[in-house]
Amino acid sequence: MLDPKLIARPGHPRPFGATPVIGGVNFAVFSRHATSVRLCLYARAEDGEPVFDRRLDPQQNRTGDVWHIHVDGIGPGALYAWRVDGPFMPERGYRFNPNKILVDPYAKALSGTFEWRMDSALAYERADPRVDLSFSREDDAAGMPKCVVVDDDAFDWEGDKPLNLPLRHCIIYEAHVRGLSSHASSGSAHRGTYLGVVDAIPYLKRLGITSLELLPVQEFDHHENPRRDPRTGKRLYQYWGYSTLAFFAPKGRYASSGASGQQVAEFKTMVKELHKAGIELIMDVVFNHTGEGNELGPTLSFRGLDNPIWYMLDADPRRYKNYSGCGNTLNCNHPVVRSFIVDCLHYWVSDMHVDGFRFDLGSILGRDQKGRLLENPPVIEQIAEDPLLRQTKIIAEAWDAGGAYQVGGFPGGRWAEWNDRYRDDVRRFWRGDEGTAAAMATRLTGSSDLYLRDGRKPFHSINYLTSHDGFTLRDLVSYNGKHNERNGERGHDGHDSNFSYNHGHEGPTKDPAIERLRTRQQKNYLATLLLSIGTPMLLGGDEFGRTQKGNNNAYCQDNDISWFDWSLAAKHEDLARFARGLIALRLAHPAFRRPEFFTGKDANYNALPDIAWFAADGSEPDWTTMDSAFSARLDGSRADIVADRDDNDFFIMLNATGAAVEFAVCAPQPGWSWYRAADTSLDPPEDLSSPGEEPRVDHRERYRLEAKSMALLLSRTR
Repeated sequence: MLDPKLIARPGHPRPFGATPVIGGVNFAVFSRHATSVRLCLYARAEDGEPVFDRRLDPQQNRTGDVWHIHVDGIGPGALYAWRVDGPFMPERGYRFNPNKILVDPYAKALSGTFEWRMDSALAYERADPRVDLSFSREDDAAGMPKCVVVDDDAFDWEGDKPLNLPLRHCIIYEAHVRGLSSHASSGSAHRGTYLGVVDAIPYLKRLGITSLELLPVQEFDHHENPRRDPRTGKRLYQYWGYSTLAFFAPKGRYASSGASGQQVAEFKTMVKELHKAGIELIMDVVFNHTGEGNELGPTLSFRGLDNPIWYMLDADPRRYKNYSGCGNTLNCNHPVVRSFIVDCLHYWVSDMHVDGFRFDLGSILGRDQKGRLLENPPVIEQIAEDPLLRQTKIIAEAWDAGGAYQVGGFPGGRWAEWNDRYRDDVRRFWRGDEGTAAAMATRLTGSSDLYLRDGRKPFHSINYLTSHDGFTLRDLVSYNGKHNERNGERGHDGHDSNFSYNHGHEGPTKDPAIERLRTRQQKNYLATLLLSIGTPMLLGGDEFGRTQKGNNNAYCQDNDISWFDWSLAAKHEDLARFARGLIALRLAHPAFRRPEFFTGKDANYNALPDIAWFAADGSEPDWTTMDSAFSARLDGSRADIVADRDDNDFFIMLNATGAAVEFAVCAPQPGWSWYRAADTSLDPPEDLSSPGEEPRVDHRERYRLEAKSMALLLSRTR
């Protein structure tokens, strides 16, 4: 129990949050418009009554807009929350509510497992527009999480630092903490946790990926979804985690060791073990909105601290601008919020050792306080130029739900981007859509149409074909339409433009011909992704045929729809072997990791252009009339211009038509011969040759490439 006679002192306004110091803890929180601020300390996470409740003196405990207090006799592990009073004037944007305890925006851990909210959003259409339901007189402190004081220096990093691998040498693997190990087939002793990720490291290392990108791990309410599965009646959840509330705090539910601060050490252990294996950690972060929702949502933190500072308010300040599609929008370019975002990134890099961030709905970072897109957004530029973040990967989802679309034009200089144009063009090509050859060629070679004009490089294109949002690769070749009925939204959620094809039967089938074609198409997609110039991102489980049963929006499915069924890795070992081999091939050959765009010219004075394109018959292609069968020759001379190193030459053939095509193969350099590295139409193990064991190909003969297939030849001396 805490001593109720704890000694309080004025404290210091910096740093924000709860900071252990000699003899006690210093607390500091921002609120410009509050009239009263109280610090509450609790003995247990489930307690509603504090053992220490101190109203801060605005003369002694306030500096500028920062309220602060030092409490002697407590330390790491102490539980606390804030109560803040001020005007409740929604018509002016103020929503203070002293009946609610508030989460500290700088809290580094939250206690226990809990339910934050009884969401009233479903009643929105029935609500009286004159009533503001976000105000409640109920004091629900007993059911609310408490902030945990954390000692950042208590963990032994054993000399660990962020790996900061050059982006062009990376292969990103997107996964979910729970998804990796929750299924019984994982064999993990720590299912669904950070240590479960550690248990998966040997697999990830064998696969060969360099960077693990995790869906949101910052604290959110797992229970915020009010819907139920209409088939089973079981409750649905907020599984993906794009509903952040405590941006400095790793999610306690993902820790096997406890959620009273242990989650911080367990997260650090996960990062350290990944780094020991040579694998980076990239975090998916959601600085576009918070879990407080719209004007009918609960008061949990930011809304009760200073609503008009933290959020973009509508012309009627009772309402929120909603560029996120989730009820509210963070006011990212307000100086206070901008500093908060940068402080948060600093913390995850310097104290938690993460290697990079993927910014969900990143275009919101480019909006001013009225929601207008800025030409040079301060927070985007600051993140790009920040000295502490200089080697950290920064990846934007370059659009938002308010109509902004900035792929190829995201401001800030060094930002990489999720390239959805790559996703859609490659999908349409392999589906067999007409007129897609030129777009496919552009995507294969780094999307120069998007990234060349502003001085960025091919590796700034994050190439992906599938992600958490949409079909898995297996489902992409197995379903013509989404099957989201179990989400409880009557099939209205999720994308409709999937550019997928079921190859003759919707969903699972025992037809061997359809199964062979689906497997071949999965190989085509994997080969395209891993042989394209740019930075590839692989959705976790695609390498062994993970399925979500046609659900392309599994945000609420914390069950076997989303979890990795590791038995598929054995069932589809041939596909997994193909993926492993392609990853190894990419990492072994700098020709596929070029730091510059192709020019189509003889840049190395060897009488060969760096890339040459051909129609299937070997003639010069006419991209306006080209069908979906063409080839390219890649000159490997000085492919790694940074290390001034040569690579093999390569000849790539693609046939997305419905019939076999006889390809003319260009002559190799004198004294060299072509060898078949891969052919997706062949049965394993011939579909991917082992290095040094590739069969020779006579360029004087036509190469027969079956329908819906892709082949790769490499040259070496005879």
